Amino acid sequence: MADSIATRVSRIIAGSAHALLDKAESIAPEASMNQSIREIDQVIGEVRGDLGRAEASKHLVLSQISRLNAEHEGLSDKIDTALSINRDDLAKVAIGRQSDIEDLLPVLNKSLDEQSEKAKEFEGYIVALLAKKRELEQLLADYRESVTSNKPTEASGDGNDRQARVEDAAASFNRVLARQTGASGLVGGGISDAGKLKELAELQRDHRISERLAAIKVSRGDK
Repeated sequence: MADSIATRVSRIIAGSAHALLDKAESIAPEASMNQSIREIDQVIGEVRGDLGRAEASKHLVLSQISRLNAEHEGLSDKIDTALSINRDDLAKVAIGRQSDIEDLLPVLNKSLDEQSEKAKEFEGYIVALLAKKRELEQLLADYRESVTSNKPTEASGDGNDRQARVEDAAASFNRVLARQTGASGLVGGGISDAGKLKELAELQRDHRISERLAAIKVSRGDK
């Protein structure tokens, strides 16, 4: 059975980039990193599809709720009209329909909550996947830089040079990991292709950063 989206996202997010560097002597690390980035892009596309379906379901349920509420309100006027002409039989029919609507609305509202929760979950997956993609892209950029700055000299052997490149790549990853965990502070605008990220993820990320900054200021007593 194919992995669910949740399982695939969890596997990607939990995966360590160290595993890519560990294969450097047997597999081209750049190709491995590029493959991982492509996989993330593929999963992001699938999650966006699920998000679109959840949003469509929300819209459908909202339309049904709106229609039923309008019908319920209109029936009240019909009941008044029926009673004014002593047609209790018609009033009972309208009241019965109102009762049916009142039974349906809680179910529809529950469905709306479920679809909203799914949409929120999918949005969270996208944000996390894009963050992982940025991590791998930065690792790849650092690896390329380390390879460029450590080209073999005539006096160096292939084995020694390969080992040095692996060590440099690992050191580059440690720097990336430190930035990702906040150990060395946040880096703003340091990713060359950040402009390619989707607007949704950037807006959500900026909002979270602003909220955290505001909370820190409050805890410090800053005005």
